[in-house]
Amino acid sequence: MLESEMGKRGAIAAGHRVTAEAGLEVLKAGGNAYDAAIAAFFASCVAEPVLSSLGGGGFLLSQSASDDAKLFDFFVQTPRQKAPVDEVDFKPIWADFGTTRQEFHIGQGAVATPGVIKGMFKVHEQLASMPMTELVQPAILAARRGVRLNELQAYIFSIVEPILTASQEAAEIFTNESGKLIGQGDLFCLPELADTLDCLSLEGEKLFYEGALAQQIVSDSRAFRGHLHAEDLSAYAVIERKPLMVNYRNRQVITNSPPSSGGILIAFALQLWQQLADGAMGFGSFDHLQLLAQVMERTNEARVAAHLDDNCAHPSITTLLDDSLLQRYREKVLGRRRAYRGTTHISVIDRWHNRVSLTVSNGEGCGRMLAGTGIMLNNMLGEEDLNPRGFHLWQTNQRMTSMMAPTIINNKAGDTVVLGSGGSNRIRTAILQALINLVDFGHSLEEAVCQPRLHVEKGLLNVEKGFDREVLKALLTDYPNHKCWNALNLFFGGVHSVQVEGGNFSGIGDPRRGGVCLTL
Repeated sequence: MLESEMGKRGAIAAGHRVTAEAGLEVLKAGGNAYDAAIAAFFASCVAEPVLSSLGGGGFLLSQSASDDAKLFDFFVQTPRQKAPVDEVDFKPIWADFGTTRQEFHIGQGAVATPGVIKGMFKVHEQLASMPMTELVQPAILAARRGVRLNELQAYIFSIVEPILTASQEAAEIFTNESGKLIGQGDLFCLPELADTLDCLSLEGEKLFYEGALAQQIVSDSRAFRGHLHAEDLSAYAVIERKPLMVNYRNRQVITNSPPSSGGILIAFALQLWQQLADGAMGFGSFDHLQLLAQVMERTNEARVAAHLDDNCAHPSITTLLDDSLLQRYREKVLGRRRAYRGTTHISVIDRWHNRVSLTVSNGEGCGRMLAGTGIMLNNMLGEEDLNPRGFHLWQTNQRMTSMMAPTIINNKAGDTVVLGSGGSNRIRTAILQALINLVDFGHSLEEAVCQPRLHVEKGLLNVEKGFDREVLKALLTDYPNHKCWNALNLFFGGVHSVQVEGGNFSGIGDPRRGGVCLTL
């Protein structure tokens, strides 16, 4: 089932049943939401290997039952030294989504300093209640037994096949005995990753940042023409930030804060929408879709104007929510009313109403395995979405920006929704639409997530199947540059969500990304 049965003691939503079951097992054992999120993350590295990896980064937004909210930033960091461009391993590949193709860059020269392992251990140190050795067990078991590749994961594998077969070490893991990419129904095993997880749980984060794994990462970087050095790993630190909090129609929305750009852009779009949306507007109406597209366009303009993806200097962008700037973009919308990942998300609420929203990413992976470990490092320096000014222009030793926006919504009655999404630049528009559907149109959480979506960027309108044909026809006249998708698709994100309402726990795993929600 996409939507879970009602529960009384907690809920978890994630992008794969194995991921969700790992978290549920921990909740059943008496663990809290933080324990469950950690266990689910490690399991996702086995069940969702393109979307989640020990070699990537992410963000965890937590809110305790006493309302204390904290944002853990363990996203990737640019290297402290930049090797000459003509000497690094950095090459393009094309990912084929069927309806559209997207260029990515891979190779050792695309690897940024990973942060997710240090992030998991930091959250464990501060908030978890169970030993790390117990939290990694579901992932270790899954890696050794193997996971049957489902339809969604097989589709993802096919999209990024050039990455999964870019090196002999990767091909040995992701292809079968006949040399073909493993497909739906095949058993996917990662025994080397199981051993790595076992060692990490016993030796701690130092194994990856200062110990044998760190030495191997640095050795590979030197041998295969990358940027990373020992100091990149040893000096990496998790940053604890105050989350961004905004009010939206009598709800408290808590999300990722700057320097990452996803949360602030969602807040900007919500404020703009709140000023413009007509309460009588119906879901799927021409007025709804046209205004939504215009808000997305204006948000894109604000993103560029505020240099939100400038990894050179992390500008101060709190002015993005200034009333005068909002008014300027409001007028732009009114003046013509008629006229960009390999990411996964986990949402958890426990019986004590602790809330966790965790989004992680490996990009699509650099194409080379860290030999003997089951780990493919990230390709964040090769992500166009994260390097909009151009590749190789990043400033050294900077926390990279991200569209990831783990989010929590609270109302005055004490009800809570925890959500987030994967999907690169579509993260912010996926979350925006789910929020509007939930709050403005009064949809159930399942409806809010499963309704068709659109995404506007660089003048191109992408729209999912499901809207009224005549309404869509009218909208497309305003957007001659458009792509119509014939079904719900992972391109539009995966908003895995849980909620507690009136003491009952429930949720929805986004069908676009194989989502599952489990309760107890």
